[in-house]
Amino acid sequence: MDGTIEWMTSEAPAGAWLFRYRSFLPVPLALVLLLVRTGEIDGPALMTAGALLVLTGQSLRLWAVRHIGTISRTRTTRYGPLMTAGPYAIVRNPLYVGNWLLWTGFAVWSRLLWMLPVAWMVFFVQYRAIATWEAGFIRSKYLAAYDEYARQVRAWMPRWPPRAALVAVTPLHPWREVFFSERGTLLAVALMSLLLTIKQLAFD
Repeated sequence: MDGTIEWMTSEAPAGAWLFRYRSFLPVPLALVLLLVRTGEIDGPALMTAGALLVLTGQSLRLWAVRHIGTISRTRTTRYGPLMTAGPYAIVRNPLYVGNWLLWTGFAVWSRLLWMLPVAWMVFFVQYRAIATWEAGFIRSKYLAAYDEYARQVRAWMPRWPPRAALVAVTPLHPWREVFFSERGTLLAVALMSLLLTIKQLAFD
């Protein structure tokens, strides 16, 4: 894959644009969770449940990046090999499922449970477009291999156990590279967690 975005913008402008700016789009959602108190539900259990969901989402992202590597952070049309191992043998979009868990967790953590359907709708619109564009692009490069993969692994609903043919032993990226690649997400998660904790301690 080359380093431009011409294919992206000509073939699927919405998905391409959302893919390129996907890191910035959750900012309004984060501000609502941090600044709004209307409709908060009391209960320390929500903070614990939210934190566990956030931890699960981030762990899934780290597992996926350990397999796919730094290519996961690109906003261009670069690409690597068709990845079908690890979490990719269970669900086709593990990074995006991880994001869904992260934002579900933050919504629960904020105790604004009315924000859950809002967060899910934002996620659905954004990542459905991104995943559709991404699948079309990958398929254009791998053709029959991707079609066979898509027949065996669902886009969003995990399949367990994974098909035996997809459980391959592949070289894993070093944890140093994984954490470097995920540094932006890890910092955002840490900051969001800290600010949500401060919000609750300050107003409870």
